[in-house]
Amino acid sequence: MKLLLSGLVVLGAFKAYAEQTCVDAASAPSTTPVERFTINADGTATDNETGLMWQICEFGQSYDALNLTCNSAALQVNWQQALVAAKSSNYAGFTDWHVPNVKELASIIEHSCVEPAINQEVFLSTQNDNYWTSTTAISQQDHAWAYQLADGKNNLKAKTSDIFLRLVRYAK
Repeated sequence: MKLLLSGLVVLGAFKAYAEQTCVDAASAPSTTPVERFTINADGTATDNETGLMWQICEFGQSYDALNLTCNSAALQVNWQQALVAAKSSNYAGFTDWHVPNVKELASIIEHSCVEPAINQEVFLSTQNDNYWTSTTAISQQDHAWAYQLADGKNNLKAKTSDIFLRLVRYAK
């Protein structure tokens, strides 16, 4: 019983540690405030500043409009699979999704928060992990840029790596 109780205490401490941390809005205002986005009932969010429409949920998940949640597990894919998935996606009835380029994905990084470095009111169930961009590295053609959403920093990943994906399209 003692072992079970101490395990629950450790799990409780981990959960508290894993929650998103943001700096005080007075000292560092949000870079992606909720007001910047139009949250659509189809599981998309339109960025009114950039004109981009994003999936609220991650690739592999479906949006539950009734409960405002994402269902299923997010899928990790390699870079080639990400490009194919975007081309064949019909999420929310749209067929023109693409893997975001490095600048597009950078536009939704929330610089005042970590774990994850994204606005969680807009982008549900985001992992503290890497997300693909379509931007290939110049010096290493077998690598592409990704963003580590635990801290919002970009990095190069081998295109054979399995990482997360959130698709984007141009709102019309």
